[in-house]
Amino acid sequence: MPEIQLLFNRHRKYIFTLLSIYTLGWVFTSYQTIFLGLILGTSIGLYGHWQWARKMSGFGDAVLAGKKIRSLGTLARMAGAILAVIIATRYPDKFHLLSVIMGLMTPYIVIMIDYLIQQLKFNE
Repeated sequence: MPEIQLLFNRHRKYIFTLLSIYTLGWVFTSYQTIFLGLILGTSIGLYGHWQWARKMSGFGDAVLAGKKIRSLGTLARMAGAILAVIIATRYPDKFHLLSVIMGLMTPYIVIMIDYLIQQLKFNE
């Protein structure tokens, strides 16, 4: 399924741009815990998004071949999110917990915004 890979590549570019902005905010502002939390959450969210894209490609190939697939990796993505929250609660002086949670949601927000942009382009 090359279209899933194309979507993921586009989303990855957007997320790397956001991570660059977060890094600049972490370096140049006094809100370092907030930006470090966004960096942590978005990084783990990107990893989960990558896992999802990889599993979806395998799922599509398995369906075409008539095979079954065990899962789409939900447990691994949830474990990543739990790890991010554990790190944020363990080191509250470095990571802002709400920012970590917002960072974990960043790939989903990017997916929705990208979908809207693609629909607007398609309707023109």
